[in-house]
Amino acid sequence: LLTPQVTEQINQRVVSLAREQGVAHGRKLRTDTSVVESNVHYPTDSSLLGDGIRVLSRSLERIAAECKDGALNVVHHGRAVKYRLLEIGRAAKSLTEANQQRMRDSYQKLVGLTRSVVRQASEVVQRWRKGRLKVVGKFLRVEAQIDQLRHFLPLVEKVITQTKKRVWGGNCHVEGKVLSLFEPHTEVIRKGKAHKPNEFGRLVRIDEVENGIVSSGYQVLPGNPADTTAWMPALEQHQACFGRAPQMATADRGFFSAKNEREAQELGVKKVVLPAPGRLSVKRAKQQKQRWFRRALRWRAGCEATISTLKHPFSMLRARYKTDPGFQRYVGWCVITKNLFSIARYQERRRSNGQVG
Repeated sequence: LLTPQVTEQINQRVVSLAREQGVAHGRKLRTDTSVVESNVHYPTDSSLLGDGIRVLSRSLERIAAECKDGALNVVHHGRAVKYRLLEIGRAAKSLTEANQQRMRDSYQKLVGLTRSVVRQASEVVQRWRKGRLKVVGKFLRVEAQIDQLRHFLPLVEKVITQTKKRVWGGNCHVEGKVLSLFEPHTEVIRKGKAHKPNEFGRLVRIDEVENGIVSSGYQVLPGNPADTTAWMPALEQHQACFGRAPQMATADRGFFSAKNEREAQELGVKKVVLPAPGRLSVKRAKQQKQRWFRRALRWRAGCEATISTLKHPFSMLRARYKTDPGFQRYVGWCVITKNLFSIARYQERRRSNGQVG
């Protein structure tokens, strides 16, 4: 499979073609960040515990099928887990003390089931390592399932720990919280949206130049950093791609800081358009009312339309590829497809205007 680095190189080649054909000149730059969701269900501690029991039990059953009869007995907890999840869901609808106690009791039973499955999975891994597992089937199938156990066991143990801290300790901000066993790179992103206060995915920076070309500056960011930290990397990547700083660079007020303005000017950007938040001084208000500043802000608003286009027609709303490298590749292919479409649209527009043969 292509790595994320190869996908970035392909996009850089597409951008260089846009430069050669006069589609993108790199004179103007607008940048913004947005959340791309991971392909996960809404994470709750109870559902994560249920996922852990399910995947560990599935691997244990497949190992047992390759072992001698009676060498490995796997207990099926599916029905008990379902009942515990239903009890927790019902109890969580009310904040009365009686319901909260019922929810804690159900969590206690669910954590106990999870611990028993984790204990058995750990014992099977140890028996395999010491050569004490009586396998009569295919060793490669057993080895594949042992690798699955080694991958999921630490994640399930972290889910047990964070569940105990939240349910019995009241700590909802556990560091390194696991949000999905299958996409552990998923982060909680809060962008201040009233209809969606918490988004589960990754923060992606999108840099756009003229004619809707997303330059080589798209980047999947780690964690949930402030937008101010993404301003200079966007300018530096633009300079590396086009060989010079843009004449005008703009972003929304989340990117504003006096340091960002100063460093952009030192880099060679003639017009730095970063609206300041809060109440403005007389000097700042006068600057932001200038015609070139207001025109640049109107052009910046087009970045929101580009992100919406990437998310809906080009399917970047939710990344469908698995794992962190797959997530980055998915974002890269969405950007490449959008750039190819923008180049084709520009060429067709020129043909319809009679500018090319």
